[in-house]
Amino acid sequence: MTNVEISLTTPALLFPALSLLMLAYTNRFLGLATVIRNLYADYQKTRDPVLLGQIDNLRYRVELLRSMQIFGAASILGCVVCMLLIFVGLMEPGKVLFIICLILLSISLAISIRELQISVGALELHLSALKDEERQADGSLNARGE
Repeated sequence: MTNVEISLTTPALLFPALSLLMLAYTNRFLGLATVIRNLYADYQKTRDPVLLGQIDNLRYRVELLRSMQIFGAASILGCVVCMLLIFVGLMEPGKVLFIICLILLSISLAISIRELQISVGALELHLSALKDEERQADGSLNARGE
C-alpha cells in the first residue's frame, strides 16, 4: 500500500455527500413509483399496448435505481466499517476498505448516469410526439383556411 495517510475524518467526509445522494435516489424512486402506478391504472382502463412498453421502460429504470441504492448504501456501510478499522488502529485494512467504498460510490454514480440517459430519452420521445401533434394541428388549421 502507498504511504498515503488517512485519518478518521477522511471516510467521514463522504457522509454528507452520500446522504444527499441516497435522498436523491429515493426521491427518483418515489417519482417512478407514482408514474408506474398511474400508467398501470391507465392500462387497466384502456389495455393500450403502448403503455406496456412504457411500463417496461420504467421497470428497467427501477432496477437501475435499486442497483444505485444498493451500491450507495454499501459505500456508506463500508465507510462506517472503515472508520471503525481506523479507530482501532488497523490502518492498512482501513485504506483498502476506503478504496472499495470509493469504487462502490463510482459504480452507483455510473448507474445513475445511465438511468438519467434513459429518462431523458423517454422525455425526448414525449416531446417529439407533442411537436408532431402541434404540426398536424397547424396543418389542419391551414388546410381549412384558418
